[in-house]
Amino acid sequence: MLFLLPAILLVLVFRIFPLFWGFGISLTSATSTDPGQFIGAGNYLRALDDPNFRSAMANAVVVLLSVPIFVTIPMLLAILIHQGVPGRTFFRSVYFFPAILSSVIIGSIFSVVLSFNGNLNALLSIAGISGVDWLGHSATALPVTLAIQCWSTFGMGVLIFLAGLSTVSKEMVEAARLDGAKMWQIWWHVIIPELRPIIEFSTVITTIGLLTSMFGLIYVLTGGGPGTATTVPEYLIWAAQGKLNRPAYAAAVSMVLFFMTSILAWLQIRILSRNANI
Repeated sequence: MLFLLPAILLVLVFRIFPLFWGFGISLTSATSTDPGQFIGAGNYLRALDDPNFRSAMANAVVVLLSVPIFVTIPMLLAILIHQGVPGRTFFRSVYFFPAILSSVIIGSIFSVVLSFNGNLNALLSIAGISGVDWLGHSATALPVTLAIQCWSTFGMGVLIFLAGLSTVSKEMVEAARLDGAKMWQIWWHVIIPELRPIIEFSTVITTIGLLTSMFGLIYVLTGGGPGTATTVPEYLIWAAQGKLNRPAYAAAVSMVLFFMTSILAWLQIRILSRNANI
């Protein structure tokens, strides 16, 4: 118990205490210069009437719908590398590279590439295709941002699935081959079922990551725009605190994001665990 005390203290000081402190602030009208007064659920009711909050929640739903893509792509790449596709040594050396870059660097690179006068539109013009304002159009800004986020984070997912694949029984795979199973049948009936715990883990951490770690990329690429097209709850929290000087409102949105993330993670674990027992 004594050895666990430092870790417990760190969690209490930097996790549990700020959580309760933030909840307390969310019940007040505090600003950066005024402690404010107790207003109860006033900030939460204000959020329901805030069009920016509603847009952020709608964008969060779109982000959550992309979770299967964020999980499936690393899993398929990991299986291909594990199965020995040509060039696997090269892929092993480069797949993790984007994960070591900061979101600021990635955002800066793609803001140049995807600008209206950028490299991508220059290539499209060679093929006779008119350019698109990828980051300045509300219909494309969020999907493009999610695609960049997927590219920048898939390396960690590949690493997780490669670790999981090391536990898959080679005897089972070989037995399936000897029985005449095709490659896709081996993947679907042998490998993927064995990866179920890894898929569950990856789904949960991907969901949490998408809801809580896209701020840097959005800040550099779009600034939450155009309009509120790429404003997610995490970015709205920063805007309420930094731009509007409304820390109490920012704390209320933070509490909403915390409970939403917690409930989603719990539901995912329950659903995937139940499927595993069927």
